Amino acid sequence: MTKRNLRNLDAVEEDYFRKHPEEMDDYIQEIFADYAQDRNAPALLASLRVIAKVKGMSNIATEIGLTRRGLYKALSAQGNPRFDNINALMHSFGYQLMPEKIDGPA
Repeated sequence: MTKRNLRNLDAVEEDYFRKHPEEMDDYIQEIFADYAQDRNAPALLASLRVIAKVKGMSNIATEIGLTRRGLYKALSAQGNPRFDNINALMHSFGYQLMPEKIDGPA
């Protein structure tokens, strides 16, 4: 039996965004829109991890004041990053966290 080298979804996404960095802005908008709908924090963290890997995990970690390992841990499925870490991460991506009014009752 021949062993096949299969890539996981994160690896496929990383490869895609390395080849198409111009699509990363739309991806960031989409992952936060998805999070607003389903509140699936592990999925959001996984997507942020993909972006961080594409942009350079070590450089991003240094820029936001974490170790590379600390950033991986914060963005893991079991991660529970502090708000200021997510804010710093988004700044390193060139974004700021801004509230957006939702339709319907508060």
